Amino acid sequence: MRAALTFLLGWMGIAAALQSFAADVDPNSGCPPDDPAAHRQRPGAESPDRLQPEECDPTRLPTPTTSPLSGSIPVDRWRIIDALGHPANITDPYNTNNVLKGDRPIWGKDGFSVLTASTTSLFESRRLAAQQFFNSQTASIDAVLYEGDTIFRPPDYQLRLTPIFNYSSTSSNGATTTTTSVGAQAFFFEKHLRDVSAHYDFDSVRIGIQPVTSDFRGFVLADQPLGIRFFGTRDNNIYQYSAGWFRRLPKNPARQNELGAGIPANDIVMANLYIQDLGWKGLNSEVVLIYDRNRALGTRVTLTNGTPTFTSGARHDYDVVYMGYSADGHIGTFNLTGSAYEVIGRESEGVFTNALSKVQATFAAVELSRDFDWMRVRASGLYASGDGDPTDGSSHGFDGINQTAIFAGTDSTFFIHQRIPLVANAIDLKQRDSLFPSLRSTSDTGESNYTNPGLELVGIGADLDLMPSLRISMDVSHVMFANTATLQTLLGRTDLSATVGTDASVDAIYRPFISQNVIARLSLAKLFAADAARPLIGSSAPFSFFFNLVLTY
Repeated sequence: MRAALTFLLGWMGIAAALQSFAADVDPNSGCPPDDPAAHRQRPGAESPDRLQPEECDPTRLPTPTTSPLSGSIPVDRWRIIDALGHPANITDPYNTNNVLKGDRPIWGKDGFSVLTASTTSLFESRRLAAQQFFNSQTASIDAVLYEGDTIFRPPDYQLRLTPIFNYSSTSSNGATTTTTSVGAQAFFFEKHLRDVSAHYDFDSVRIGIQPVTSDFRGFVLADQPLGIRFFGTRDNNIYQYSAGWFRRLPKNPARQNELGAGIPANDIVMANLYIQDLGWKGLNSEVVLIYDRNRALGTRVTLTNGTPTFTSGARHDYDVVYMGYSADGHIGTFNLTGSAYEVIGRESEGVFTNALSKVQATFAAVELSRDFDWMRVRASGLYASGDGDPTDGSSHGFDGINQTAIFAGTDSTFFIHQRIPLVANAIDLKQRDSLFPSLRSTSDTGESNYTNPGLELVGIGADLDLMPSLRISMDVSHVMFANTATLQTLLGRTDLSATVGTDASVDAIYRPFISQNVIARLSLAKLFAADAARPLIGSSAPFSFFFNLVLTY
């Protein structure tokens, strides 16, 4: 009986001890309670430090187990979005699950495609020597296939094809002329050669028809020539380099590459280096060196008793070098864009003479702007040197290679946007969308001409973002020739004024969906020509008005 009682009391003591221990521990977190009195200690003795309660967060999650999970859970990181209720949809370019927009691979684990289709409709009314109406319809497809995870580094391989189809017509004095052309704005293969740092600085090569720009605004070269180009970055993308050899392609009336028209014997070798934050944080710099070697046939002007005679298919060989520096970015609250070029070389046969002519010309342009909330105000200035004597064995008129510069209102202005024919429809005062009055051949062989009057331009402008979808731009520029000697010799006139006139334009761009899918543009420009310049322009009240609609998928 006594043994049984002793056994029962023993088990009751063990149960009481277990119950007391359970009361001292939070069942959810495993932490002791906040009350120190709940801890057991010897009566009359102080609690030793080692028995003081440890800091513990009772809301913490339980420590996860370190044992591996049983089985495997397959996860496709590209198609997991399907399980989230967003199935593939190729009709919506912003679906985030569109195989045509590179949202998931189309082959293997990292083979992607990006397809962009666009149409451009241009309806333009202009008045020079006569009232004209120009209609241009363009359709293009930009197809890109590339392999590689491009989140942090360039693609391993890339193939890009951008065919373009254009129909244009010009109506004037009851007659209409039409042209149809097929071209390619891009057709190249790109190979990633290597990574050179942990920041994915890289070296790559691109071969084929590709976009090439000489500087931030394209003052000398902004084209899609045929060639090979090496490019890459260094020091965490602070330095960007590019070097290549190119041959320009003939253009259609809409200044697009036209296939099947041959490849002129015009070699261009260009190397440029871009440097971020050089001198000031936020101001990017670029130095460029371009060698232009031309052996294509062009147009020569022969002066007989002051009367010009034009000969097509004549030799106009030249070797020139462009040396330039450009800056783009901001200094404090001011935005700054500027470029300076010096071109030197020689022409073995000039445009106005079949004798050797030395080439030396200068160009500088700067645009300073400042933002005030929804408004940006701009001031711009440009100087391109002109030639003082077309027959003296030296050529000082600055000309680019093939450029469509973004400056002083660009194609919204009359003077920059319009082609202005000059003499017997054989020479243009300037070509369409070109800055320089270079007196090139109307047949647009693409040759540079360094015997020209040059240009001086001073302008102001403003961009008004009235809504996220609507921008209004206004520009006013005063345009002058740097030297009229070439024009006086060509036209046999001494009464020509250096002042061309004042060009005023307003431009409205509307994006109804606040994206690039639909862009509607309306532009109106008028040149208030100086009296002495009106015979050159061909009208006492030249103006242009156009509507442009771009639809993109």
